[in-house]
Amino acid sequence: MADIPKPGSDSFVRFLAAWALVHETADEGWKGAIERGREQAPGEMDAGPEAFVDGLSAMVAAEKERMKSELSTGPGDIAPGSAGDLGGKLDELRFEVAEVRGKLESMQAALDALAKRDSTS
Repeated sequence: MADIPKPGSDSFVRFLAAWALVHETADEGWKGAIERGREQAPGEMDAGPEAFVDGLSAMVAAEKERMKSELSTGPGDIAPGSAGDLGGKLDELRFEVAEVRGKLESMQAALDALAKRDSTS
C-alpha cells in the first residue's frame, strides 16, 4: 500500500492539490451534465448513454434543490411532507388504528361467546 504523505511536506500539499483538482474537474463535469440535461426535450434520455446521464443528472440536481429547500424551511412554515403535515397524518393513522382495534375487540368478544357456547353444549 502506498504511503500517505505527511502533513507539512511538499508531497502532502501536492497530494491535496491533486485531490482538489480531481474534485473540481468532476464538479465541472457534473455541472455540465446538469445543464445539458435541463436543455433536453422530454423523451430525449433515450437518445443514448450520454443523454441518459445528462437527463439523470438534471433530475438528481432538481431533487437535491427540492431537498435543500425543504430542509431550509423554518418551524413556522409547514410544507407538504413537513413535521406539521406529518402530525396530521399521524392523527389520521391513530384514528384508523383505533377503529381496527375496536373491530378486533368486537371479533374477539364474538369468538369468546362462540367458544363459551360450544363448551357448554
